[in-house]
Amino acid sequence: MLAETICSAAAAAGLGIAAVTAYRKRYLSAARIAAYALVPLGLVLTGAVGWLAGTAFSPVAWVGVGLLGLSWVLFSTTRRAERRALGKKAREDPSPTAGAAAGGQAGQLKPGKRAKASNQSSRPAAGGAGGGDDFSDIEAILKKHGI
Repeated sequence: MLAETICSAAAAAGLGIAAVTAYRKRYLSAARIAAYALVPLGLVLTGAVGWLAGTAFSPVAWVGVGLLGLSWVLFSTTRRAERRALGKKAREDPSPTAGAAAGGQAGQLKPGKRAKASNQSSRPAAGGAGGGDDFSDIEAILKKHGI
C-alpha cells in the first residue's frame, strides 16, 4: 500500500512539473516529463508495483535469488575447469591419433585421420636403420634442379 502511494505521489509531482514546463512554452519538454510521470501511475494501476513490493520484501524470494546466483557460479566454474582440463590434456598429448595407430587401434580413428596415421606408422624412425630413405626424396628434388 505504501509503494502505491509513493508512486502515485511521484506521478502527481511529475505532472505538476510538466504543467509548469508547458506554462513556460516548452511543450516538447513538458510532453516528455508527462510521459515519464505517467509510468509509475501505470505500474500502480496494473498491479506491477504491488507484485514488485511483495517480491522485494519477501525472504523466500531473496533465498530464490541467492540460489539462482549460486547455480550461475557453479555453472561458470565447472565450465572453466572443464576448459582448463581439456586444454591441459591437449598440451600433454598433441597427437592422440598417432599413438592409437601405433597401438594397432587404427580402426577407431576418424576417416580423415587414417591415411595420415598409417603413413606415420609405416615410416621408420628418423634416427633408425632406414634413415637414408627419408633423404632419397630430397636427393631426387636436388638432382631434378641440377644441384
